[in-house]
Amino acid sequence: MRIPLSVPASAFVAAIVGFGGTLALIIAAADAVGATRAETASWVTAMCLALTLESAFLSWRMKMPVVAAWSTPGAALIAASQGFTMADAVGAFLIAAGLLVLTGLVPAFTRLVSRIPASVASGMLAGIVVAFVTGAFAAISEDPVFILPLVAIFFAARLVNPMLSVLAVLVLGVAAAFVFGRAGPLPALDLSGLTLIWPSFSLEAAIGLAVPLYLVTMASQNLSGLAVLRAAGYQPPAGPIVAFTGLVSALSAPFGALTTNLAAISAAICTGPDTHPDPARRWIVGPFYAGAYLVFALFGASLVAVFAVLPPGLIALVAGLGLMGALANALVIAFAQETERFAALTTFAVTASGVSVAGIGSAFWGLVAGLAVLGLERLRARP
Repeated sequence: MRIPLSVPASAFVAAIVGFGGTLALIIAAADAVGATRAETASWVTAMCLALTLESAFLSWRMKMPVVAAWSTPGAALIAASQGFTMADAVGAFLIAAGLLVLTGLVPAFTRLVSRIPASVASGMLAGIVVAFVTGAFAAISEDPVFILPLVAIFFAARLVNPMLSVLAVLVLGVAAAFVFGRAGPLPALDLSGLTLIWPSFSLEAAIGLAVPLYLVTMASQNLSGLAVLRAAGYQPPAGPIVAFTGLVSALSAPFGALTTNLAAISAAICTGPDTHPDPARRWIVGPFYAGAYLVFALFGASLVAVFAVLPPGLIALVAGLGLMGALANALVIAFAQETERFAALTTFAVTASGVSVAGIGSAFWGLVAGLAVLGLERLRARP
């Protein structure tokens, strides 16, 4: 079977965009829960292995280009959290993975998540990521000579290829950091390893981390990923796909891996006719995509070590710029319907405030507040 060059090329670009554009956010999430260097390397390695397995198996089994990614809004949620340990995070990852498996096996759960108003869910997502986007521009004051040119590069690159703009900032920023002495010594190349992390379970982490992680993963990643496949003319079976990604997430969580799920942006690169003119053979992009993540898994420890010696301002810049698209999309959806606008605004404000009650984080309280306001608005609108 002849494989056109466009297949591995699309797979490689999708993998680079997904990995390079959000790795800084994963590092920030690991730092927020106090992960050690070894635990952070294990986190990245285990996630890459999970994506390798999910993308290769699902694409082959479903005969469609099903590619996986880690939960970018979930990483932002973890990075914005306070007072949780790495053990708490692993426990939350396991609970979220279990909820994903349950959702895939019980169709009623998929329908229940789908009934959460898009305005409220998007308001919560916007509230989670807004601090990172503003933090990207706040980094300018730390080192304007270094950061400002990178910001200019980002907006210039968007005119040519928006999907590669963050990657351009990352590559050029890393190179400039080492050339101009903004970074520490370049670490030696090292193969990755896995570190087993015993989970810790608590009501605060379950409600404050696991439930919001599950909701943003389903609403912002899995449902979007399914929509991308349907837009490309495929009919993906939602239940088995979600259940399988949940199962693999449960297997990788003890090694520190964040929840993995269907890709949306990366999937858009792999599902079109530019990848392969024949939709029936387009699924072969999945194994190539998986192969790229297998390479990332092998050298995850070295990549984490490189990020550890980079200036914090560069990490904040890349993480924030990588979430600008997600923030813009979330705000558009959140405030699209006038009748739900105030509820979405309430969700956004409470989530962005960072308020914590009874040890439970703001993402959960933002969701509760938004749904409560929406319920009152609908009650008032009844004749």
